[in-house]
Amino acid sequence: MKQGVLQFLGTGGSMGIPVIGCSCAVCHSEMPHNKRLRPSALVTLGDQRLLIEAGPDLREQALRYGLRTIDGVILTHAHNDHVAGLDELRLFYLYKGAPIPLLLSNDTYDDVAKRFGYIFGQDKRVEGLVACFDIHQLPAERGKVDFVGMTIGYTSYEQAGMRVDGFRFGDMAYISDIRRYPETIFEDLAGVTTLVLTALRYTPSHLHFTVDEAVAFAEKVGARHTWLTHIAHDLDHEKTNAYLPPHVRLAYDGLEITFDYH
Repeated sequence: MKQGVLQFLGTGGSMGIPVIGCSCAVCHSEMPHNKRLRPSALVTLGDQRLLIEAGPDLREQALRYGLRTIDGVILTHAHNDHVAGLDELRLFYLYKGAPIPLLLSNDTYDDVAKRFGYIFGQDKRVEGLVACFDIHQLPAERGKVDFVGMTIGYTSYEQAGMRVDGFRFGDMAYISDIRRYPETIFEDLAGVTTLVLTALRYTPSHLHFTVDEAVAFAEKVGARHTWLTHIAHDLDHEKTNAYLPPHVRLAYDGLEITFDYH
């Protein structure tokens, strides 16, 4: 058994916090935990480092947390707050001197390859393009896959007609942008003790769990520790943690958590 580390590079919702032009108390808070970049995480296991998501704040995240090399990238889905920073990975490709392994679903690949054709080597208008990525497409809707020396579990669900994938590393799972899901997800998450989970705000959303829905989902999974991410500016860090049960906490940018990989 090995111990891995997940570091939250960003825990905010699609607008980040502070939100442009907003005058709410959270956006004007001086508390560092209330300042949230767009959602992303770094998984470290041994000498392997995997980036989860490549959102619009990737450049700032890489500079803030000293991220110079990565061994692979995982995308959960193709919404802008999760993929708009793909262009920043050109530099990691140059440092690596080889295409970066990229794990994603067929649906996500089709979307990002069209939008970023020039870094996927698919823009027919430009001669001599070199693909920055070594593509690894998920073979099914749920299961396990070997990726850069790791066995990673995955499960899929739908958000507003778009496929989203959650990923499992040993006894830790990263489940973002979830609202509707098949009951088989609880089979895929059986034995998870550390859960990273979307919780946008207290009030209902048609795209994300509310805080209470996230707590109920975590209880059904049976996780001992749950960290909430993809957080809107509705949630103040200290006040929300005071509301939550002790085994559920708001994550924050820079937080590192450990998990067992076996």
